[in-house]
Amino acid sequence: MSTPETSRLLGPAEVRALAERFGIRPTKRLGQNFVHDPNTVRRIVKAADLTPDDVVVEVGPGLGSLTLALLPVAAHVHAVEIDPALAAALPGTVAEFAPALTDRLTVTNLDAMKVASLDPAPTAVVANLPYNVGVPVLLSLLTALPSLEKGLVMMQQEVVDRLAAGPGSKTYGVPSVKLAWFAAARKAGPVPRAVFWPVPNVDSGLLAFTRREPPPGADRAAVFALVDAAFAQRRKALRPALAGWAGSAAAAEETLRAAGVDPMARAETIDVGAFARIAAARP
Repeated sequence: MSTPETSRLLGPAEVRALAERFGIRPTKRLGQNFVHDPNTVRRIVKAADLTPDDVVVEVGPGLGSLTLALLPVAAHVHAVEIDPALAAALPGTVAEFAPALTDRLTVTNLDAMKVASLDPAPTAVVANLPYNVGVPVLLSLLTALPSLEKGLVMMQQEVVDRLAAGPGSKTYGVPSVKLAWFAAARKAGPVPRAVFWPVPNVDSGLLAFTRREPPPGADRAAVFALVDAAFAQRRKALRPALAGWAGSAAAAEETLRAAGVDPMARAETIDVGAFARIAAARP
């Protein structure tokens, strides 16, 4: 029997039983792979380093495996679920497995890309993000919810590598720079394929991040447009790569020199602070 600060977690049998009860079949279209290993969700919650005051937003709670592990340790959990059937089923699952914690849960049936605000305001995002839209969802949440201070998300390992990469790395690119605008990120360990149902055909990993102040002096939209332009021709030096963005190669060179950036450097060697200086130096 549950106590006020605990909940029963879902194992493989419970996950299959709930899916059958609610007529749920995981779909590739929504990137649904449900975690059915209690040790994995415990590990995720521990790595998220939550405090009793934290308000968590969880995207794609699915059948509730991670939700049930979050409720005992957070002040509140916002579960944002795009699938109407899953969103409708989650409150009943929480009532069954964590009856004393139902008042800590708010379920929102919405595409996470359309989240504009949540009350109470979230301080952390902890989620098994849908792999097909993980990066845009994460960036959208950080843009829409300035109250977010930290997060731990599970994504495709390849994407985790990109998001955590620094300048000069082969995996450093547009997602790396855009996340760096909002936060400092690091890899927080792999996740075995066997803990999911259905078993995915890609490796998974954890990404941890902590919000920080963006670079001074430049507008986010302007910096992101610059980053897109710079990496569209990542094999070229910035002078020719940014000719279209600046109006000409000569104008690009003038802007780059004004920002203190070598015109012959490549985008993959430039950090977010330098991109901000370039955007701010554009005439």
